[in-house]
Amino acid sequence: MSKRSGEFVTLRELYEDVGVDAARFFFLALPGDTPMTFNVDLAKKQTDENPVFYVQMAHARLSGIFRIAGREPERVTGELEPAHLPAIQDTELLKKLLVFPEIVDKAARERAPHRLTVYLRELATAVHGWYHHTRVLGAPEGQPTEQARLLLARAARVVLANGLRVLGISAPDRM
Repeated sequence: MSKRSGEFVTLRELYEDVGVDAARFFFLALPGDTPMTFNVDLAKKQTDENPVFYVQMAHARLSGIFRIAGREPERVTGELEPAHLPAIQDTELLKKLLVFPEIVDKAARERAPHRLTVYLRELATAVHGWYHHTRVLGAPEGQPTEQARLLLARAARVVLANGLRVLGISAPDRM
């Protein structure tokens, strides 16, 4: 694409090439007054390097926990007892979830959707770390920990889905 030579790509062509979700995430990831270089190759990648794929994969992984358990996430209810979350990754994920309302409020007040994309990437990092370092189903610490982690997984799944929905991006259950 070159302004000088008169070559350009329409937004429709970009959507068709990289997908609506990737294009939206990339455009919303930076403050509006920041110059942007759109990396089409990165936007097409289905790897952890692609920020929208990384966030959507976190949601899909959490959905997979419930699929394997044979339970609907909405049917996992109860009180979340922090005492039943012994791993540091449990605590880190829980702390990250608790700031979501503040992030949404600040992003809306400042008209700064990039704050939400930054938060979602950080939350996805916490989810992936938690997913790889803790065991949810059949938790070795016992049934109370399994139940607490299922509740934590449900909460993280809801926050990821809501954050993506605010940005107009899908939250797939499988990838």
